[in-house]
Amino acid sequence: MVEFSAESGLLERSGQLGTLHQAYEAVRAGRGGVVVLLGGEAGGGKTALVRRFRAECRAARPVLWGGCDPLWTPRPLGPFLEMTQFSGLIGHGAKPYELATGIIRDVRERPGLPLVLEDLHWADEATLDVLSLLGRRIGAIPAMIIATYRSDEVTDRRHPLRRLLGELQGDRIIRMGVEPLSPAAVCALAESHGRDGRALHRATGGNPFFVTEVLARDDGDVPLTVRDAVLARAARLGPEATAVLDAVSVTPPYAELRLLAEAETAGLDEALRAGMLESVPGGVAFRHELARLTIEESLPAHRRLDLHRGVLRALLAEPDRADPSRVAHHAEAAGDAGVVLTWAPRAAVQAADSGAHREAAAQYARALRFAAGLAPADRADLLERRSYECYLTEQTDESIAALQEAIRHRRQIGDRRGEGTALSVLSRRLWCGGYIEEAATSGREALRLFDDMPSGPEYAMACTNQAAIALNIEDYPDAIALGTRALRLGEQHGLTEVVVHSLNNLGTMQLLAGEPEGIGKLERSLALAEQAGLEEHIGRAYIHAGWSMTRVRSYHLASWLDRGVTACADLGLEAWKHYVLAYRARYHLDLGRWDEALADAEEVLRDAKPVPLLRLMALAVIGLIRARGGDLDPWPVLDEARDLAAGKNELQYLAPVATARAEAAWLAGAPVGPELAGTWELAVRRQAKWVLGELAWLRRLAAEPDTAPAGIPLLEPYARQLAGDVEGAAERWRKRDCAYDAALALAGAADEAGLRAALAEFQRLGTRPAAAIVTRRLRARGVRDIPRGPQRWTRDNPAELTRREVEVLGLVQQGLSNVEIAERLFLSTKTVHHHVSAILRKLGVSRRGQAAAEAARRGLTP
Repeated sequence: MVEFSAESGLLERSGQLGTLHQAYEAVRAGRGGVVVLLGGEAGGGKTALVRRFRAECRAARPVLWGGCDPLWTPRPLGPFLEMTQFSGLIGHGAKPYELATGIIRDVRERPGLPLVLEDLHWADEATLDVLSLLGRRIGAIPAMIIATYRSDEVTDRRHPLRRLLGELQGDRIIRMGVEPLSPAAVCALAESHGRDGRALHRATGGNPFFVTEVLARDDGDVPLTVRDAVLARAARLGPEATAVLDAVSVTPPYAELRLLAEAETAGLDEALRAGMLESVPGGVAFRHELARLTIEESLPAHRRLDLHRGVLRALLAEPDRADPSRVAHHAEAAGDAGVVLTWAPRAAVQAADSGAHREAAAQYARALRFAAGLAPADRADLLERRSYECYLTEQTDESIAALQEAIRHRRQIGDRRGEGTALSVLSRRLWCGGYIEEAATSGREALRLFDDMPSGPEYAMACTNQAAIALNIEDYPDAIALGTRALRLGEQHGLTEVVVHSLNNLGTMQLLAGEPEGIGKLERSLALAEQAGLEEHIGRAYIHAGWSMTRVRSYHLASWLDRGVTACADLGLEAWKHYVLAYRARYHLDLGRWDEALADAEEVLRDAKPVPLLRLMALAVIGLIRARGGDLDPWPVLDEARDLAAGKNELQYLAPVATARAEAAWLAGAPVGPELAGTWELAVRRQAKWVLGELAWLRRLAAEPDTAPAGIPLLEPYARQLAGDVEGAAERWRKRDCAYDAALALAGAADEAGLRAALAEFQRLGTRPAAAIVTRRLRARGVRDIPRGPQRWTRDNPAELTRREVEVLGLVQQGLSNVEIAERLFLSTKTVHHHVSAILRKLGVSRRGQAAAEAARRGLTP
């Protein structure tokens, strides 16, 4: 059925339009905000649909509308710059989280705001960060946000928008698409033009823009491509209107009238009447980006060059009003090296200040393409700036390459101080890329260059960076000596960054060694970093809190994890956020929250760049979930983790993999020794007390030699349970909320009572392989009245659901909440939550709706 008439200009969109109106009325009624994600192919009619909605909705205030730029390097926060009430905030250098706060404040003062963000597939990372922040809080914001994007341009899972689409979940997020027009709709449009509708549909695929362009032709032919249709339509215009099209085509997203020469504006009225251009706030623009691209690509090279030069002259005539990103864009197109070298770095600084670090890196790359004639020192400066921006955006190899080239320039001109500083920074970059030996070598070389100036700021920075290398390889004596020296020099010279970095190194080291006072240094480091706006070091504080707390199970610090994920996301620190997510996955695993652990680990694997440490931590968590559940084979993921750790000589890499593989081997009845050998020797050398305790206990459980070296006192609870007090150790594990570790301690009990307690806990947690091991040990002692765990009815259920879980699942299918289910079954809400979590795990799904669908498919409920 064709919805709407051909005369209305909008066909087959009544369903989407109705959804938009329904959502908007809910916002106006005070039921919270919504985000509408509207996808479709280029020319699919997304803008036409939103414009119709704007025209029809009874908005209490004007709809705010902004679009992302199709520039080679987009302007930071481009769509919000087009919304005048927020441009002031951006002009004062607001970060994404500050802009989001300003938008929320504005909306709450005047609720019912419709806000449209177009073409998110071109968005800079700062814009995506703002939308992410608004989306996460949308339930409390009385606004309707409509975001359009080309679905065919975000198929790559590493596209920045793809990550955002994965993050935005929940009943406040509405996902819609615009499909191509049906043959019936195209025939309805073609009829009024006396055209063959079926042939038209075959030629255009139902794309509304293509259909419109073809019908705009008077010759009755169906062109082979949309390019032919656009050029044929443009060919009917006079020379003056054609000149306007040419000029506007090189100034995306729109052309201010001041940028057009007088000769180019003479045919403006004709171009507007012909429907090729439209008036927009501040200037004129093509009605569709595909048409603009077609005209731009049809320009001869010399004509395109002249136009860019003309726009550039107009922009530079009023430099105070000029946007650095646009100036740099047109300067590059015009081949003006001098202007590029002046304005691209300005654009990079502007982007970095806005939190758009990926765009900042691209602007520095643009400047470097024109830097052949620069002095080596100036070129090195650009390279070092680009390296930093790449570092912040997970472009690790590019960051390393830029810094290595900068070092060559510094060395060429004999700049020992600059070379040493760059080598010191390079040690950090190399570590992040997994180049451990190279990182240590770079750090040592930096210290050597500063031998004759051992008390200056550069030496202080080199010391703290080398202390970080020592920390990462867990060489505690070196880390303490270098870190303490760097902290003293940093405080002496007033070097905030050195103080922040050194406090982090020393505090993390203490926490890893089981010394709780280390958290004070980490808190001070974080506070100073926040005061000074040292974003990298803010993220580093959260990463190291996650590393140390998961190493020694100090989960009274767990609030750092959620705070860290939010803070790193707000600051646009994607790599840092993924590290915190990886540690949060381990935290959830240790507390028995398998679904949450799996969700965090899978997000790391899906969205993070292929950094070995990140990936192997996530794989270790997934492998343990599989091994403990006994439903899925853990070895494929654990083998990949082992391969990623191969050749590494750091406990950060080796310990998570070795302990996961050893536990999986024990659960499968295989020897654990081969999985622990290399890690055991390294832990002894590093005197890593916690790691040694964990490895020794796994050996004890597998009845293999576990003697720890003399002179290395192990940490609690491992010291207690290895000494034979498994009940006391289990109690200490429970105080840490680590129920599975408590059961593991009791699994080594010498008495029946301890083994029975371990079995009960394993059965409660659903860890069947461990329960089976303890059951065999009880039987070997002659015990006969052993609890069977899941009843036969449960074992016969296709998903091994208990009777109560089937009952709860049936109510989930009816759409009842946990509170409603608890009331219906006379249970506590917490008990219902545990049942729902178990159901999701057993069905292998992550959400309640998926569980209901899977239950229906498999016939699991009456």
